[in-house]
Amino acid sequence: MSISFTPWPAELATRYREKGYWRDLPLTDISERHRESNRPAIIDQEQTLSYSQLAQYSDQLAAQLQARGAQAGDTALIQLGNCCEFYIVFFALLKLGVAPVNALFSHQQSELTAYAAQIKPRFLIADRQHPIFSDNRFYDELIARHPELQHTIWHHPHENECGLQSLYTQACEGFTPTPSAADHVAFFQLSGGSTGTPKLIPRTHNDYYYSIIGSVDICEFTENTRYLCALPIAHNYPMSSPGILGVLYAGGVSVLAPDPSPTTCFGLIEHHRITVTALVPPAVSLWLQAIQEWNFVQQLSSLRLLQVGGAKLSESLAARIPDEIGCQLQQVFGMAEGLVNYTRLDDDRQTILTTQGCPISPDDEVWVADEEGNPLPPNTTGRLMTRGPYTFRGYYNSPEHNAACFDQDGFYCSGDLIAINEQGYITVEGREKDQINRGGEKIAAEEIENLLQRHPDIIHAALVSMNDELLGEKSCAFVVAKQTIKAVQLRRHLREQGIAEFKLPDRFIFTEVLPLTPVGKVDKKLLRQQLVEDNKQNA
Repeated sequence: MSISFTPWPAELATRYREKGYWRDLPLTDISERHRESNRPAIIDQEQTLSYSQLAQYSDQLAAQLQARGAQAGDTALIQLGNCCEFYIVFFALLKLGVAPVNALFSHQQSELTAYAAQIKPRFLIADRQHPIFSDNRFYDELIARHPELQHTIWHHPHENECGLQSLYTQACEGFTPTPSAADHVAFFQLSGGSTGTPKLIPRTHNDYYYSIIGSVDICEFTENTRYLCALPIAHNYPMSSPGILGVLYAGGVSVLAPDPSPTTCFGLIEHHRITVTALVPPAVSLWLQAIQEWNFVQQLSSLRLLQVGGAKLSESLAARIPDEIGCQLQQVFGMAEGLVNYTRLDDDRQTILTTQGCPISPDDEVWVADEEGNPLPPNTTGRLMTRGPYTFRGYYNSPEHNAACFDQDGFYCSGDLIAINEQGYITVEGREKDQINRGGEKIAAEEIENLLQRHPDIIHAALVSMNDELLGEKSCAFVVAKQTIKAVQLRRHLREQGIAEFKLPDRFIFTEVLPLTPVGKVDKKLLRQQLVEDNKQNA
């Protein structure tokens, strides 16, 4: 049984195969390429996993899951942090044709409940050290709501519970992988969309594998690459741009950091002789500050390439990276829905500092549209429109949403506002969709507004972005209340709804009424202008 998704039109699928983009290989091929090698593949705080162990352990875990009834077409809900087990689980599931959703470790009850409602998982693999699983309150709710969730496996289990490590270290004989077809769904990525319910992105083996291979070629990853994963391991960016999957494909080694702070990462870079890492702009700011204050730049002497993406990098901050860290900068602008852009390693300094790169593929069709959907000339800001060999064709089970964000020719409108120069390089100018990009973490305004309005004292709420030097954007909630209420009470209310900490509004403004547009919608443009004026007065 295969999982339903929106396929590419036959003529495009044929073209992508003829051009060699789609190789009709499952993603499990990545774990098998260096199967006989005892060289380290992934290193975390607790263990060093060799290539041969990665292949063997994922086989053994797959065999144990198969014995518990796992079969092609099943789905699984996963929540693991930056640990070797993430990729043991990932490849084990792919070897069975089971499609996982990899929740971020920062996600809470609200997000996991939404994912489970969409995919109806048969398996849950999670970490007992996560706060929401430290006891059984949320777990019991999840099982009660989803009786199809028949098997739970724990990382760091409590006594007498089914433990992940005990399964993947248990020898098996004669296991035969049965991955889903290469042009079918391998796993689901998470959208940073603007709507209340988190949308799921079906990624096929063919499209995702091509994105990885194309990224490896552009970024020149080899068996000598030593990559530091400082961002959350389940993010698309450190998974495939080129990320850990790219390192595994090339035969290098990935080191997992528990967080991107300089105090954590600088020592790991020095100890493991790291050559490349990926950050978001706020982490770059902290690194540069640490270098200035502590003069620790010598610890970074092995670093050759620093990728920066997830949010727009200012030109002034970009210029400091080669000057103060002493490594090359590569800007990355990508999305879990597919399209990834890189500045090239041989681009001139001005291009690297001022643009977010150009697409991976010659067959990435990217153009800029005005509000009516008409093409705009070069260097004009408008809506990003794209389709290509690794850009999806529709969110999972979301026909109404898909009708709104795809045009009649299958071009996806991402909600980004961009300009493209004559050389095909993109500059990101902002967002059209109602979404806040808080240091690379995407917050859907509608989700937070709906949760705020569940409070009995709240009449109306609107969440908007406000500029921030460190994070790029922060969030501000404008609230109309029945009676006086404090911001701390509303943050407590949101926490009780089980949302991730980064989604909590950074600021609350209480008002008697929210301004409306002529068609009766909240005028968020006016609210953002009010914040700008407030900042000017307080400066």
